[in-house]
Amino acid sequence: MNELLQNLVRLQSLEFGDVKVENAEASAAKVRAKIPQPILSHYDRLIARGKRGMAMVRDQVCTGCHMRLPMAVIMTLMHDRDIQLCDSCGRYLYLADPAAPEAAEPAKAPKPAKKARKRKASLHPA
Repeated sequence: MNELLQNLVRLQSLEFGDVKVENAEASAAKVRAKIPQPILSHYDRLIARGKRGMAMVRDQVCTGCHMRLPMAVIMTLMHDRDIQLCDSCGRYLYLADPAAPEAAEPAKAPKPAKKARKRKASLHPA
């Protein structure tokens, strides 16, 4: 993930209290200084509307609005060429860190074995 997206994710975690830091406001101000003004303005407009400014992409779906994203957006994020916005909700998108294990995925229980079906008795005996 490029540095700009890392700074946006760090800013969001500081502002929404996802990370406990002693001096969160000062840390957020330092991170804000690293982000270009047009991107920061768009982020702040989303925050003013009561939304989060960033959304993770999981299984080609924006976790902010739960809409499927075009493959071109996913590929741009994977190749780390540019930052991307969700066409539906307007949030900045980022991919989950592949090194971090996902705790949100529950373990699937195996399906029970199928029982054998009983055959109907023939109406015409042989």
